[in-house]
Amino acid sequence: MADDKATRLQQSWIHNAAGWTAAVREGRIESRRLATDAAILAAIRRHRPARLLDLGCGEGWLCRAVAAEGIEAIGIDASAPLIEAARAAGGARYEVMGYEQLDPATLGRHDLLVCNFALLDDRLPALLQRLHALRTASGRLLIQTLHPGDAGGEGWREELFEAFGGGFPAAMPWYFRSRDAWLAALREAGWGDIVIAEPLHPHSGTPASLLLDAGPTELPA
Repeated sequence: MADDKATRLQQSWIHNAAGWTAAVREGRIESRRLATDAAILAAIRRHRPARLLDLGCGEGWLCRAVAAEGIEAIGIDASAPLIEAARAAGGARYEVMGYEQLDPATLGRHDLLVCNFALLDDRLPALLQRLHALRTASGRLLIQTLHPGDAGGEGWREELFEAFGGGFPAAMPWYFRSRDAWLAALREAGWGDIVIAEPLHPHSGTPASLLLDAGPTELPA
């Protein structure tokens, strides 16, 4: 069942690529427009990286934004249509690549690894451990994700994109994690010195996302 949901998740980003590209570029997603885009950019600027890897880069907005500030950026995504849209807009290097294909020989090592609303399936701990091979010795990891509120546990949910406008023919399964589950996965995979932020929606005053900033620790034996 989990493998089926992970396959549907990956396929949804192919089927929904045009809708997602339009929603991002037209500013249709209120939380991003008012809070979360600025939050991830501010977190990146605090670290002043020379090289950045954007995992699950989508249509490439984040790479374009940081490249305009002089940061060398590479974006990867498993959705070929999204990478095609990113390359058409330019601004950085983009590669069609799934997380299971991550290769430091191809991608190099980076001062900052960024996962902006891009960790959506149930295979988190193994991926987080593989990311160490892509960081410099002091490289850090930024994760921005949906705020879990006070809910506990973890499990599969489904997104219908009803608030994002047209162009989304496929529902997207995604894997929910509580704050404790996120922290446990990071620590299990050798990430520590974790700084937690909760960017606020300027109108409601409620958290718009969960932002995790982690550095390397000794890997588990």
